[in-house]
Amino acid sequence: MTYAIDGWFAISPEDGVHLLGTSCTACGTICFPPRRGSCPDPRCAGTDMRELPLPRRGRVWSYTNACYPPPAPFVAATPYVPVTLAAVELDEVGIVVLGQVKGMTVDQLQVGMELELTSGPLTDGPLVWMWGRAS
Repeated sequence: MTYAIDGWFAISPEDGVHLLGTSCTACGTICFPPRRGSCPDPRCAGTDMRELPLPRRGRVWSYTNACYPPPAPFVAATPYVPVTLAAVELDEVGIVVLGQVKGMTVDQLQVGMELELTSGPLTDGPLVWMWGRAS
């Protein structure tokens, strides 16, 4: 299996798709994508970040569609079909993560709607996380 971005998410038969974040052991600040080294909170001098799976569900914070194909070297489908994108505030941790929405258009989304993490292939084949209808 080829992931579009190695180390940012994981797929397991038992737990499904999970984004991988990090948490500062000094202050508890959670971030995505995962980071190493210093805490992203400027008030914290912590340098120990531990990896953790992030919640799989969240609420739509904002959404849009990309009506134009990405520039080279990215691969776009031919003919290009607009892609729906959503910024989702993750349950329990409150951080907002942007991702493609699988199988839904902007007409089917609304702010506050619950979505669940899933995965799907990009046009050129690698898997990436995507947002989908909550089951």
